[in-house]
Order: sequence, then structure tokens, then C-alpha cells
Amino acid sequence: MGDANWRVADGAVLADKGNGYLVTPALYGDFQIRAEFWADEDTNSGIFIRCSDPVKISAANCYEVNVYDKRPDPVYGTGAVVDVAKVVPMPKAAGRWNTYDITAKGDRLVVVFNGVQTVDARDAKHARGPIGLQRFDGVVKDKGTIKFRKVEIRPL
Repeated sequence: MGDANWRVADGAVLADKGNGYLVTPALYGDFQIRAEFWADEDTNSGIFIRCSDPVKISAANCYEVNVYDKRPDPVYGTGAVVDVAKVVPMPKAAGRWNTYDITAKGDRLVVVFNGVQTVDARDAKHARGPIGLQRFDGVVKDKGTIKFRKVEIRPL
């Protein structure tokens, strides 16, 4: 969805231009995701879960597990769930492979970034929906590469 230039290279799916999502055709309620990702320092990306509208994905109708080291408000940057669960201090992801382990079960959301839990929150706004991997331009066009590999989803 969108105009991001998603492609496969060197065992990963990546994008470095445009705004867009790779969206699962299946809907998920309770599940675990394990994903490895690599991001440039100025990358704005994330893993969107339980999206209530798969055609208009946003942090308003999904939970966004953020990948954004330079987010102006860092409490919702990398490791956080935007507008739901803050992370202080914000960990940095740029320039290396990282791992997200995300669990959504009932109203509980748990995020583990590189083996360290950054979020354990409860929120019942979104119960079920597809999962989307994001690449976003933001203010500066065509900045920031995002790569994902070994994305595994396990329904609970």
C-alpha cells in the first residue's frame, strides 16, 4: 500500500523512498511477532498492528511500534507504542540489525527491543486487524532506509 519502493535484496525486504506499507492479508487478534530490522539514523518506520482500517493505516487506527531515532518527541520514538506507551530513555536502532519481539494478547501490549522490555501496557482501542511494515518520508523526502528480515508471526 502506498508508493514506497519496497524490494527484496540480500535476504531482506527494504525501502528507501516513498511512503507505504507492506500489509498482511490476514487479520490478527492475539499474536506474537518477532522481526529483525535495520534502520538509517533518519529513518521513520514502524510495525503497525491490529489496524482497524487496512486501507488507511495510521497511528490513529493501529498500534504503531515505532522505529524513529530522531522523533521530535522521543518518548514515542524507537521502542515505544505511539500515543499509548512511552519509552524513557529511548533506545537507538540506527546502523545495526535489531530485534523486536511484540506480543498482543487481549488488551495487553508488550514490546521487547533487543532483549530489553520497553513497553508493558494495557489498551483496548484495537482488538484485531492486519499487520503493516512501514516506510515513511516525513519532512525530508527520500531519507532513511528501512530493512526487515525474519518477520515471524505466531497467532496465540
